[in-house]
Amino acid sequence: MRIVTASIVGGALLAGFAAIGAGLISSIYEQTKEPIAAAERAAEARQLLEIFPASTHDNVLIDDTFDVLANDPLLALREVGTGYRVRQSDEVVGVILPSTARDGYSGDIRLLVGVDRNGSLAGVRVLSHRETPGLGDKVELKKSDWVLSFDGRSLENPSSDEWAVTKDGGEFDAFTGATVTPRAVVKAVREALRYAEENTADLFEASDAMETES
Repeated sequence: MRIVTASIVGGALLAGFAAIGAGLISSIYEQTKEPIAAAERAAEARQLLEIFPASTHDNVLIDDTFDVLANDPLLALREVGTGYRVRQSDEVVGVILPSTARDGYSGDIRLLVGVDRNGSLAGVRVLSHRETPGLGDKVELKKSDWVLSFDGRSLENPSSDEWAVTKDGGEFDAFTGATVTPRAVVKAVREALRYAEENTADLFEASDAMETES
């Protein structure tokens, strides 16, 4: 009988501790979720402004968004993504598109690709990746300036044959010991440019008309 009683008491104590622990975790989550969300939003806003600096627009980029469907063959998103419109005097002068390079060395490489109204690249930034430190991680701006080599490029500059890494006869440098990563990013950026070209009306012209009507 004593053994049974001790087991019941022990079980009750464990249940009590578990409830207290769950309550503490829930309380900590509630206290930290807003600061974490605010920090993530601020970091995202900074990346957008790296692509289109404040001098290029008069809207709040992070608030001027549109949905981008998953599994489009050109952007290769695995789930619905967020795009951003860049406006100057109510005219859409650029867009920032989410893109995924699914053929990275260690998995997906998520990108933001900024495209001007004339079809030129305003900038490219890497949102996330799992590439090898010291090799493939050079796609990050804080690791190297390689990603800046896309600035000002378009589908015509370079030519279609040269939209590749140098090892494949293209114009973009590869990394020593890590060709797969830059090859994947170059391909993803080129495909994002194709997406912008094929959807110009929806991304630029249609949005202007919608703004005027409203």
